[in-house]
Amino acid sequence: MRSKTSNTLEINWNSPLSILHSGKKPSPTIEKLETSGIHTIKDLLWILPLRINKTPPYKAFRDAEFNQFFKGSGKVIHVEVKPAFGRRGKGNILLYNGYAVLKDDLSQESLGLRWFNLYPNQKKQIESLDRISFLGQVQEYKAQKQIINPQIIDPEVESLPFIIEYPTINKVSGHHLKKVIDLIPPSLWDHIPEVIPELGYNKKMPLGEAFKIFHGKISPEIFNPKLKDAAEQRLIYEEFLIDQLKIQTRRKYIKRKDAPILTIDENKIHDLVKHLPFELTSDQLKVFSDIIKDLKSGHPMMRMVQGDVGCGKTIVAFLSARVSNRSGFQVALMCPTEALATQHFESFKELNPALDMALLLGSTKAKEKKLILANLIEGKTEIVIGTHSLFQDAVKFKKLGLAIIDEQHKFGVEQRLKLISKGEGTHSLIMTATPIPRTLSLAQYGDLDISSIKMMPSGRKGIKSRITEKVNYDKYIEFIKSRLITGEQAYFVFPAIDESETLDIQNVKESHKKYQLLFRGYNVEMLHGQMNAEEKEKTVKDFRDKKIHILISTSVIEVGINIPNATVMSIYNPERFGLSSLHQLRGRVGRGDKAGFCFLVLDKEVSPEAYQRLQVIEKNLDGFVIAEEDLKFRGEGDLFGVDQSGTVTTKKLANFLTHTAILEQVVRDLEELQNKKPEILAPHFEKLAKDQKILDTI
Repeated sequence: MRSKTSNTLEINWNSPLSILHSGKKPSPTIEKLETSGIHTIKDLLWILPLRINKTPPYKAFRDAEFNQFFKGSGKVIHVEVKPAFGRRGKGNILLYNGYAVLKDDLSQESLGLRWFNLYPNQKKQIESLDRISFLGQVQEYKAQKQIINPQIIDPEVESLPFIIEYPTINKVSGHHLKKVIDLIPPSLWDHIPEVIPELGYNKKMPLGEAFKIFHGKISPEIFNPKLKDAAEQRLIYEEFLIDQLKIQTRRKYIKRKDAPILTIDENKIHDLVKHLPFELTSDQLKVFSDIIKDLKSGHPMMRMVQGDVGCGKTIVAFLSARVSNRSGFQVALMCPTEALATQHFESFKELNPALDMALLLGSTKAKEKKLILANLIEGKTEIVIGTHSLFQDAVKFKKLGLAIIDEQHKFGVEQRLKLISKGEGTHSLIMTATPIPRTLSLAQYGDLDISSIKMMPSGRKGIKSRITEKVNYDKYIEFIKSRLITGEQAYFVFPAIDESETLDIQNVKESHKKYQLLFRGYNVEMLHGQMNAEEKEKTVKDFRDKKIHILISTSVIEVGINIPNATVMSIYNPERFGLSSLHQLRGRVGRGDKAGFCFLVLDKEVSPEAYQRLQVIEKNLDGFVIAEEDLKFRGEGDLFGVDQSGTVTTKKLANFLTHTAILEQVVRDLEELQNKKPEILAPHFEKLAKDQKILDTI
């Protein structure tokens, strides 16, 4: 596959991949790459090699050094390939392990080569080996030298300055991918454009230089690990830069849109706060003040309020809703569970019984639902609280001014957008009880205004947490009984409903029987996801009314249950839960004027790492600290539902957890450029604003 010589002069980095193909028929390789989202020559730059090493000279086997790359050649004197028992590849294909012994071309010594998880076609290749050249890292096995998964060197690349291994993409092997990349005209490699040339970071190493180093388009004499590390830092910077430009574009786009301007005056706002049955904390007042400014700005509010469990986010949501109502607008509050929606509904009603409110759930009966929908269209209902039911097409508003989304990470972007789109320029208030580490907020939520509530309401006695093991299990049970005697209640949380055939974990149904016997004289009941909505609602009500003393449950109580008299939280097999979930569960107790107690109950030994995670909960009550630790343990994965956030792209190198300093440098550089020369960034924002995929993540 050769590039069209007649087209060489007109090729640029934005040219389609097809320009590299010279044949009359479409190239299957090019088509597969295009199907995987690689459309231009520039896209090829970001297919980074898995490995790149200077091609070492051939050496005798005796000169092979442990942990060093080695290139050798020899005759195969023994080969065997056996099934890799229990291992299967894509399509349930049986995999194989291979082993070959080579006699050195340069000496009388021999060396073992070993391959794992070979597909049938690779098995045949290994079995047919006679004389080969190879490259790999030397390792030790039973005091002998061997090379694991060596790369068999194609004769046509033996003379190349670098050995480069590319990934397989959409069934295009790394070998064929390299051939496509090698079709890029040499002249283009010296003219790789910068996204923003004016950024000072580019002076350390131009973007083009970094790509040339990674793809082996430089002299091998100057290639070294330090240079490759510098190139890696430059590409990480570029990935963060591209993301931050998108995030800032979304932010600017939001600020340009028109939104309802609330006309309520300061006296009425003050009156709202004054008539509350308790005093707001300084954090709550500050956040409410920020929200008022947003609602008066004339542009859609996109504010996230993050606060620990029990910090008082609900009252801020209530005040924001009432300000919107008094300006003539309706409010929708969307929750991930019926329990949480019901809790908010009851809390709002308690604060203002005269409110014209509606509760719209999946379990709402058809006749009642029809009336709610009619009242929303006519504007009679001031506030509607519900679950996913709220973003259905049948739900329409006369004048929606504010959408409040609780536990925002439980929803997808499209669901939130659908709710917001039910009004013109609707303001958005997003709440989360999962504190967001600063690095994550920069990487994912940079287009939102973020407010934090850290101060707890007065009167709280706090929560004590303990890891409970077999050795102190009896004391733990006696403590539970002592709290029950005083009239307090307890949650027992388990990771499963039924017994598992594969996992050694405790479950709700078996534990229900066990603790009914252990706590005779007390009412012990179950709550889990297999129960219907009416059963769950009745169980929660009975628990709230103190008819149930111990609630045996799954993590369905993580959000939406507010029972101040429940003071004990026991979490069994806590190693099965994430830190954020453990912290949320713990937040179900200590919510009133009585102290809370949380027990992390272990029935068997856990790994040192798992125990260390549990100690984070035992030693810390600050959700922000726990969130940071959770991020360290779990990495950049789906900690806050990032797959739903719409703000994260698949990175090649960048990781906001390990490359925080570079991310912060990007943010500082863009701020400085925006302050000094905004005209430089303006065209980038305008260009990105035309990409609907970027704007749809608002």
